[in-house]
Amino acid sequence: MSEKKYFDEMLNADGSIREPYRILADWVQAQPKSALKQLAADAETIFRRLGITFAVYGDDASTERLIPFDVIPRVISAAEWRRLEKGIEQRVKALNMFLHDLYHNQDIIRAGRIPEKLIIQNEAFCPQMMGFTPPRGIYSHIIGVDLVRTGPDDFYVLEDNLRTPSGVSYMLEDREAMMHLVPDLFHKLKVAPVENYPENLRRTLESVSPDTCDGAPNIVVLTPGIYNSAYFEHSFLADQMGATLCEGHDLFVENGKVYMRTTLGPERVHVIYRRIDDDYLDPLTFKPDSMLGVPGLFDAYRAGNVTLVNAPGTGIADDKAVYTYVPQIIEFYLGEKPILKNVPTYNCSNDDERAYVLDNLADLVVKEVHGSGGYGMLVGPASTKKMRAEFTDKIKARPDNYIVQPTLALSTCPTFTDKGISPRHVDLRPFVLVGDKVRITPGGLTRVALKPGSLVVNSSQGGGTKDTWVLED
Repeated sequence: MSEKKYFDEMLNADGSIREPYRILADWVQAQPKSALKQLAADAETIFRRLGITFAVYGDDASTERLIPFDVIPRVISAAEWRRLEKGIEQRVKALNMFLHDLYHNQDIIRAGRIPEKLIIQNEAFCPQMMGFTPPRGIYSHIIGVDLVRTGPDDFYVLEDNLRTPSGVSYMLEDREAMMHLVPDLFHKLKVAPVENYPENLRRTLESVSPDTCDGAPNIVVLTPGIYNSAYFEHSFLADQMGATLCEGHDLFVENGKVYMRTTLGPERVHVIYRRIDDDYLDPLTFKPDSMLGVPGLFDAYRAGNVTLVNAPGTGIADDKAVYTYVPQIIEFYLGEKPILKNVPTYNCSNDDERAYVLDNLADLVVKEVHGSGGYGMLVGPASTKKMRAEFTDKIKARPDNYIVQPTLALSTCPTFTDKGISPRHVDLRPFVLVGDKVRITPGGLTRVALKPGSLVVNSSQGGGTKDTWVLED
């Protein structure tokens, strides 16, 4: 066989089946195309009934779409997962220590390990958080770490999501759908469970409730409302946790404490899992014209009467420019070498690196520092001459607004398509909870690029999802 360009997670270079996929491969081979097609149709029926959709901004045809789902799961061995788990835990611990330092002594800046300008002049930095320590010293309680794989032992962190990471509802619903569709496979394989995530989320939120809380804390999920692209998830998680789903107008502050309006009168709120951005949290502290937040909320937070999850100002730690310094951040706070590697990244503020980038745009990936969802990026190999010319002008005008990375050889997984089973590129977003302890759900959300040859896995850009099976020993 000719040498493959991409690492195939199911097949060895000689075409034999990799051990973690052996049972699944036998099952797939035994399925006629009609059976897989029926499974895909049944899965779509399940998701349509549940109303699992996402928003596509700027699409005139439809703003809401069903998440495409692939019925062939991704498999990760127990040994592979243990290594990932250690690397993820190391990373989230260091990033929380970094956040505490930035809003207190700023030792890492004083030591010259990260440029002051990168922090102080960054729009994600929240000066209102200076000198304040949240319960347990934890700033980011719910984290999604985006990983890509390029070889049997090669995993890279693509980015850290420490503000309001989304996608966990898809992980849970993907698993529920697969357990309904192929229960026989779960009997053949020891797959680590993910369904205890809502319970673990509640435990994490309870563990960071204010010291002033007596008894069981009252937890709410704060949503911008039904028009938000992730509203399904906000509603889903509130329901699964047994928490109340609120909008800003459902809450009010009185005597430095937060209350929820109910038919039985005001009810004290202790923990707010907020799914709205920093700027809109409190019109008295941040954007004065915000209609989504709660006036006086930030003062109640700083007074220690309510906990905000995640804390305001966490965005500075998942800024794409700060991302390039995470290996140094890990070494600075933990005195350890990073277990998981960053993707090599070019700094466009450096004259030599910028010159290299502009000469090689056709082979590189350009991302906005504060971009997300696959928007505002250039994938060099899939770009046109006109697109590259536009990004050349953008980088020259604002070099600090972009990071640039090589086009990674993302691994592939077998995926059921209209033409049968074909390899498609994937990434992985494991979900981490940080409170009284670090809890990492085994697996996470696998996103798959459904277009042949595409490396962009975002649902907003035509990607779908797969269930992720971490095997137990």
